[in-house]
Amino acid sequence: MKNILALSLIFVVSFKSMAQPADSVMLKSIYSEALLNGQAYAHLKQLCKNIGPRLSGSENANKAVEWVKNTMKETGAAVFTQDIMVPYWVRGKKEYAEIVSSKNKKTVSVKICALGGSVNTGDKPLAARVIEVNGMEELKKLKEADVKGKFVFLNKPMNATKINTFDAYGEAVGQRWAGAKEAAPLGAVGVIVRSVNPSLDDHPHTGSMGYAENGKKIPACAISTNDADMLSQMLRYDPELLFNLSLFCETKPDTASQNVIAELKGSLFPDEYIIVGGHLDSWDLAEGAHDDGAGVVQAIEVIRIFKQLGIKPKRTIRAVSYMNEENGGRGGKKYAEVAKEKNEIHIAAIESDAGGFSPRGFFTEGDSLKGEKIKSWKPLFEPYEIHSFNKKGGGADIGHLKNQNTFLIGLLPDTQRYFDIHHSELDVFEAVNRRELLLGAATMASLVYLIDQYGL
Repeated sequence: MKNILALSLIFVVSFKSMAQPADSVMLKSIYSEALLNGQAYAHLKQLCKNIGPRLSGSENANKAVEWVKNTMKETGAAVFTQDIMVPYWVRGKKEYAEIVSSKNKKTVSVKICALGGSVNTGDKPLAARVIEVNGMEELKKLKEADVKGKFVFLNKPMNATKINTFDAYGEAVGQRWAGAKEAAPLGAVGVIVRSVNPSLDDHPHTGSMGYAENGKKIPACAISTNDADMLSQMLRYDPELLFNLSLFCETKPDTASQNVIAELKGSLFPDEYIIVGGHLDSWDLAEGAHDDGAGVVQAIEVIRIFKQLGIKPKRTIRAVSYMNEENGGRGGKKYAEVAKEKNEIHIAAIESDAGGFSPRGFFTEGDSLKGEKIKSWKPLFEPYEIHSFNKKGGGADIGHLKNQNTFLIGLLPDTQRYFDIHHSELDVFEAVNRRELLLGAATMASLVYLIDQYGL
């Protein structure tokens, strides 16, 4: 055991000795270039305001592909694409819902939105009584007699005591994804899911949901947190109330789209790849500024910074804009499939898909010694208030590379505000702070630089 500890210490010491004074100078140059001349904010405005929502399969998603090709070419990098087939779900006209009192027949409108992938309610509103449960654990304890003919109202809130909101999201999001899948076999007519949002407000949050293969499909909607609390309170006094729901969504045949990739060829190890990226698609309720326009433009900014500063990478650097992360993950899967077919060696994959807020550190997933090497660079990042290197995780798109010996890294911004906005009508360009966005791009570029210099 002592020998193992000694060996680990030697590794850590050797990692620390690799960092040179010149690295501090280079990181200073990278941050200065981003903050003084950064283009990510201007690019994000173009993406959000000139194109807008970009759900896979939509015309706006096609426009976004063309936009990102042209924007990547402006950096001077080589640009190419990967063809993929993506799902095409359409929300349709404005959905609505109301609560009807069983006592006086008065109605109260509530804020809802269809969950991505849901079926519609048919030619007329779907009306039924409601049974409330506190998440998936309670739902799985119910019997058909409890549920048949009713809406299942999944009302588990995000855990406010979790300091990192991604931890709270992970605990609550299961009811959004699997609520309809579990409720349908019990005879439910539909599901109402509390928005996965830590705030109390009037904005419903959409997101992907799933059905059992060859199972019954029932309508699924998210309800705003304020209206979720109101519905819960009304049920206490009027258990016989009705919920009226109208959804007009439709799933169309799969359609063609593309991943878009910008590449800087390595000078010494061109067959070793470091990738950085975000997903180009977004939900249809807003502009997808934080989720994930921010990641797309930050990845492009990494390439621009390298070119502008004259950094000639030893390894091949790629900025990847993935398509279809939100409701299928086919872009990330396609990228990994192509990498495997070509026997490409991806030593590191970095993803920004946690919002364009102030960077705080990195999620990491993979070989522990590689993780220790990255942690050894923490002193270089501390002047920029980048301090968190212990959170586990990578990212949805890069996760498909996990089995190819790729070390996975996710940019970790401040998490407190992200889920207030996530998947809702609030995710617009105006919600992004220019300086915070540029700091994130500089942080990613700095890590790419260090991995390129020293490998993993």
